[in-house]
Amino acid sequence: MFSINGVSASKGIAIGKVHVVDRGQFEIRESSVKPERVKNEIARFHRALRSARGELRAIKDRIPSDTATDVSGFIDTHLLMLEDSALANAPVKFIREKRINAEWALKIQRDALVAVFEAMDDPYLRTRKDDIDHVVNRIQRSLLKRHKPARGRQAQPLSDRIVFADDLTPADTVLMQHQGIPAFLTEYGGPNSHTAILARSLRIPAVVGLHSARTYLRDEELVIIDGQRGVVIVDPDATTIRHFERRRREIDRQVIARKRLRKSPAVTSDGEAIELQANVELPSDMAAAAQVGATGIGLYRTEYLYMNREEPPDEEEQYRAYLKMVNALKGSPVTIRTLDLGADKQVDGTRPGAPVSSNPALGLRAVRLCLKEQGLFRPQLRAILRVSARNPVRMMVPMLSNMQELFQVLQLIKLYQRELKAEGKAFDPSMPVGAMIEVPAAAVCADLFARRLDFLSIGTNDLIQYTIAIDRIDDEVSYLYDPLHPAVLRLIQTTINAGKKNGIPVAMCGEMAGDARYTRLLLGLGLKEFSVHPNALLEVKQAIKETHLGETRKLARRVMRAVRSATRDSLIEELNHLGEA
Repeated sequence: MFSINGVSASKGIAIGKVHVVDRGQFEIRESSVKPERVKNEIARFHRALRSARGELRAIKDRIPSDTATDVSGFIDTHLLMLEDSALANAPVKFIREKRINAEWALKIQRDALVAVFEAMDDPYLRTRKDDIDHVVNRIQRSLLKRHKPARGRQAQPLSDRIVFADDLTPADTVLMQHQGIPAFLTEYGGPNSHTAILARSLRIPAVVGLHSARTYLRDEELVIIDGQRGVVIVDPDATTIRHFERRRREIDRQVIARKRLRKSPAVTSDGEAIELQANVELPSDMAAAAQVGATGIGLYRTEYLYMNREEPPDEEEQYRAYLKMVNALKGSPVTIRTLDLGADKQVDGTRPGAPVSSNPALGLRAVRLCLKEQGLFRPQLRAILRVSARNPVRMMVPMLSNMQELFQVLQLIKLYQRELKAEGKAFDPSMPVGAMIEVPAAAVCADLFARRLDFLSIGTNDLIQYTIAIDRIDDEVSYLYDPLHPAVLRLIQTTINAGKKNGIPVAMCGEMAGDARYTRLLLGLGLKEFSVHPNALLEVKQAIKETHLGETRKLARRVMRAVRSATRDSLIEELNHLGEA
């Protein structure tokens, strides 16, 4: 018996035999095409596109209506990409002008698109390069007339098999989930990979980033998957199997118990009411938020409106999209985050010809980009202001690092309010404006921001990586990503205290807020507003309801004083045990 450590992608316990998926890789080579064969080569490419669309539509038709919205959302994204000119037209141009084979033309375009995504600073958006690879590989398989590996077909039953692959496409994931796959393992990927996101949506245990695991894992080998710890136990003994079977039964009982919490308020055991909202991106996410009883939307990401298109959305398109979202909430509050995209926008058509930043994580992104390109910012601010007249809306500005940026944003809001008033268009003049605190400089100066704003929301994803100077999706350093690092906890505490001092609410909308391991610690630090992924909401609510704030605050202070990471981890265990007792 031995264990292999990877990256936790989706919590849960699974026990079963491994099915190792063949890599199914293929080599793409360049070849020239005679002038009289160019039309035929273009036709061959178009047939491959149609074939890829047909495969994805067939898979989508098989998705049950009660499946998590993320699943069909990924399939829809891939279908849209197959219609996008970046993939549908650019290779045709290469075939015609360079007189090369379709496979090589597609590879040239794939490499160009991936380079753009790799230059993006946002970890989530950077992982969307996986979409490019998944769609391109599907087209290439059709061009090469290669059947997909067994993972995507019904030829080999995979029921009760734990699938281990280099990576999995959303379509692969859907097909295998309906075959009764209890867990996923992948050699590559991180917590933001498609496999990880879909596994969480489908509530399937998953461990990713298992580098070199093919050396140790064999077909039909018995393994135990501990999704929470990111561990794979190979060839376990009977005692270990019994231990994890007990843990799995307990987890199942907890999941059933949490479903009863949907309509109950998030109140601590000593009577403190906590605001518990949801993070959403697509309109379809609203149904998931409503099903778990979210009291509102604490983070509405607007980036999806800008992706996979030649031109950015105009004011009217954004207004209609935001209005549809807030109308679905039926009076519940929604916090709309302004555009948070990175430095190189060539793929989206917003900044044609812009230079690629040498360090995009520290480059022109989010509010910096919007202030520089006010033609991009103006339609969004006006659309948000207009929709504020219809329902409770808050505007949140990401990536603020200094007061001058804030002053510029507030001046623009006043300017557009005057414009709308002159045009006779309604808006809420008192619409709350807040900041996402995700840059260490903003957290240190949170008291200055709090004096000028109506609320603050802590974005822990970027705050942690900027504070510790690591890229959490870089496999080489991701082990350093530590939400409990003393510097991170101090910045969180500083931000919460700034809100209290200035009488404004402070929320947290990063992944740390949706991890129930940290719920009691955050409550002990004084956090009273959480915004989490809908799939995490009930688990966080359960932790809130089992928390006694008086006792929790004492242990939280001890966590803040702890020097060693082992001590902090031990205190977190004690905190969580205290809540469950």
